[in-house]
Amino acid sequence: MTARLGVQGVTHSYGKKTALNDISFSLEKGMFCALLGPNGAGKSTLFSILTRLFVPDAGDITIDGHSLAKEPRQALARIGVVFQQPTLDLDLSVWRNLKYFAALHGLSGKDADRRIRSALERLDMAERVGEKVRALNGGHRRRMEIARALIHDPDVLLLDEPTVGLDAATRQSITRHVHRMAKEQDLTVLWATHLVDEIDDSDHLIVLHQGKVCANGRAGEVAGTSSLQSRFLEMTGAGE
Repeated sequence: MTARLGVQGVTHSYGKKTALNDISFSLEKGMFCALLGPNGAGKSTLFSILTRLFVPDAGDITIDGHSLAKEPRQALARIGVVFQQPTLDLDLSVWRNLKYFAALHGLSGKDADRRIRSALERLDMAERVGEKVRALNGGHRRRMEIARALIHDPDVLLLDEPTVGLDAATRQSITRHVHRMAKEQDLTVLWATHLVDEIDDSDHLIVLHQGKVCANGRAGEVAGTSSLQSRFLEMTGAGE
C-alpha cells in the first residue's frame, strides 16, 4: 500500500546548523500522527519542507505517491495546511475569507459554496458564516482555519502547533475534533505540538529532538510503563 505521506531521508541545514538530520517516516490513510518535540526540535522546518516553502538539502517527500520534488503541483494539491501563525483577513466575514481561498484553488460557484458549507459544518462553524473574523474568539478562528484547509478535500492535513495561545478547554475541543475527523473521514493528520496532553495512547507518535527522530510508533508503546510526559522529558533531556 502506498503511504499517504512519506518522508525519506530528509536533511536540512541553516548554514553550519543542521535543523533536520536524515528524517524518515510514513503515514497511512486515516492515521492521526503527533509530531512531538520541544521548541527548536525542527518541527516548523519540517513543515516548511512539506509545504515546499523550503527545499531540503537531501531526501524526498511523497504525498499520495507524488514526489514533492518531481511533481510539486500534484503533491501539494493533496494537502491542507494550518500554520502556527494565523493568516486570516480579520476585516472579512468567515464566508468571504473562505470564498477567497476557494478561488485560489480554482473553485467557484455552487461547487465552492457546497465545499465551504461542508467544511464549516465539519468544524461546527456553520452558524458563524456571516460574522467578521475580528469578532471571533481564538478557538473559532482556529476552527475556521482548519475548515479553510479542508475546502479542496485534501487527503493529508498538516497542522503546525495549531493550539498555541488557546485555553485548555478550547485546545482539548479542537484536538478531539481533529482526531474524530481523521477516524471518520480517513483523513491523514500530522499534528505538530510540544504538549503531550494533546496526544492519545492510540495515536501514532514521532518524537523529534535536535533534528533527529527519537521515537516512531504508537504513543502508548513509546511511553511504556511511564507516563508519556516522563518519557518525553527523558528522551529530550528537558527534565535535567
